[in-house]
Amino acid sequence: MNVSSDLAIIGGGIVGCATALAVASRNPGLKITLFEKEAQLATHQTGHNSGVIHAGLYYRPDSLKAATCTSGREALYRFCAEHDIPHQRCGKVVVAVDDSELPALEELERRGHANGLSGLQRLTAAELREHEPHVRGIAGLFVPQTGIVDYVGVARKMAELFRARGGTIQLGTPVTKIRKEHDTYLLRVGNDIVQARGLVNCAGLHADHVARSAGLLPDLRIVPFRGEYYEFKPQRSNLVKHLIYPVPDPQMPFLGVHFTRMIDGTVEAGPNAVLAWRREGYRRSDISLRDLAETLGFVGFWKLAARFWRVGIEEHGRSFSKRLFVKSLQRLMPEIRSSDLVPGGSGVRAQAVDTQGRLVDDFRILTEARMVHVLNAPSPAATASLSIGEHIADRVMEVIG
Repeated sequence: MNVSSDLAIIGGGIVGCATALAVASRNPGLKITLFEKEAQLATHQTGHNSGVIHAGLYYRPDSLKAATCTSGREALYRFCAEHDIPHQRCGKVVVAVDDSELPALEELERRGHANGLSGLQRLTAAELREHEPHVRGIAGLFVPQTGIVDYVGVARKMAELFRARGGTIQLGTPVTKIRKEHDTYLLRVGNDIVQARGLVNCAGLHADHVARSAGLLPDLRIVPFRGEYYEFKPQRSNLVKHLIYPVPDPQMPFLGVHFTRMIDGTVEAGPNAVLAWRREGYRRSDISLRDLAETLGFVGFWKLAARFWRVGIEEHGRSFSKRLFVKSLQRLMPEIRSSDLVPGGSGVRAQAVDTQGRLVDDFRILTEARMVHVLNAPSPAATASLSIGEHIADRVMEVIG
């Protein structure tokens, strides 16, 4: 069966849903279809998100991440308030444990001011304990704009509004092949062929696969990293009042193990960051020979591994040893004991790595013919989803008119 659409969007995570809503809101007559290979929306990165609404503290001021996080954060708070989605602007503290971390803490404060954050509060050790009595540190930074939310609920509301504007969502429909024919793209979706004038790739963990299927040769590859969490037992969750983060290593894209109070009241601790043997490998036992071969056959991965092999060994050690994981948490909160924690969830991050072994830090969006490919959408993609959706919609209108 052949069906037609003005625009096909591949991927039903929060970025795909936000993009669909943004394009539909601008173009009431446009026939838009969103394809999601799973039976439900927001199953992967969005569904395994820790739920943090990021303030925009970490990002280089001239980056797309900084711009979209700043605007997207406030848009998200308004969206949640308008649609009664549970959320909380709870704030967070960033903790410097020793003198060596003070320059990086000062740089975070500088970036925060450059990115328009107001109300940042530099904390002495005593003031830090007032915010978080169980944390050990010599200084800190309180960031009032940080919050928590259920991103699956946000994505589903976006999808509901998209449908109300005439959009179509097809679940359980993986796009297995893309072919350009004259002025249209032919997408194989199950046993059907979908004709579309334009295409948007928001496939997340499979974004590079979709781009290659469409005939592109991006100079990057998605390398999946799994983050594993522990959860506080209910009787010990009072150890954490806000969100607690360490001063991050500027050489790494990960923020380090931290403490997150979730919107349902539970408290998570983590994550580590280990190479996943499958793009959707949420357990250590999840292995895909195809995904593993792609990673190990990619020259960029080996260049990355040559630079960070020591870090990789440490992260894998924490994956297999609860004692080592707890030890890393005790750096911020010494009184934590192994008995306070139970295994929690995990998520897989779609980390784009280029052929030189560099971690792609900013959003990477490629426009080609009448296609828009979101090849890298790292944190704060969920926070910035409404803003990045508008940005992608701008690109869409440029290529399909």
